[in-house]
Amino acid sequence: MTATARRQARICRERYLAGFGGELDIVVVGQIARDIVLLVDELPGARAAADVRERRELLGGKGANQAVACAQLGASVALLGVVGDDEVGTALLAQARADHIDVVCVVHRREGRTALIVNVVERGGAWRYLEDFAGTELTEAEVEGARGTLVAASSVIVQLQQPAALAAATIARDAGRRVVLDGAPPADQRADLLATADVVRADAKEAALLTGSRMDSVDTAVRAARSVLAEGPSMVALAVEAEGDLFAWPDGHVFIPYTADPTVDTTGAGDSLIAALTVALTRGESPEAAARAAAAAAGSTVGHLGGRPALGRA
Repeated sequence: MTATARRQARICRERYLAGFGGELDIVVVGQIARDIVLLVDELPGARAAADVRERRELLGGKGANQAVACAQLGASVALLGVVGDDEVGTALLAQARADHIDVVCVVHRREGRTALIVNVVERGGAWRYLEDFAGTELTEAEVEGARGTLVAASSVIVQLQQPAALAAATIARDAGRRVVLDGAPPADQRADLLATADVVRADAKEAALLTGSRMDSVDTAVRAARSVLAEGPSMVALAVEAEGDLFAWPDGHVFIPYTADPTVDTTGAGDSLIAALTVALTRGESPEAAARAAAAAAGSTVGHLGGRPALGRA
């Protein structure tokens, strides 16, 4: 562990022992990135150009988007991820603080650069991402250094694209915290990760990897969700291709169709969904009420450009 990581671990533990100045509802473990969003009428071909109709530069990445959504919904939230030791990382963390997110345990990777996402959106909602996340993944040592933060929260959202996801989920589960997994677990960690989970959420592509079935109908999603519930979680949310989201729990389920409102950009809809679902469950709402709140949050996000949520408090 580097000197910087040791210092951050000490700060995390000191803040945990001091009670974080109040209760901490949620910790999000995931990506932090500079997000550049470009709207064009149509993507140009090779050796051609297109005018950018709208441009936004945002605090982005799945982890940051989820943390922003949690904060906008009134939850106290901390973010655990990685930024480079650069001006971009400094600016993104300043924005996160302005968004009421605790970033004391964010890792500053020396001689690294902060992640970048370029999201090119065509009118009509089709998008293409260019992503640079090289060198911005959390290590198990860095997750261990943030143990105090992870065990201070009521719920922990873990993005499964992180190699250290199992370490984070295990710390949270051993402390009796609600563990919310986002994505499809790698095959070699599937059983262990699902055993830690209270909630699992997957988009249609991730759900196919998770269950071995294409999410092409509600009935298929119901059967797939039941199979995942049998492996440990108490709630599963699976996207059904082009139709909506299926939420299932041991004694019930609900399917919520996608909104009929015009779609500008689907980026960030899943992040808003999992954030709103976690906030509602953390507040003690029923599975169905939490599912409906989650679907409403996702529906509101597709109506604007970029993945940054707009769910309440700015």
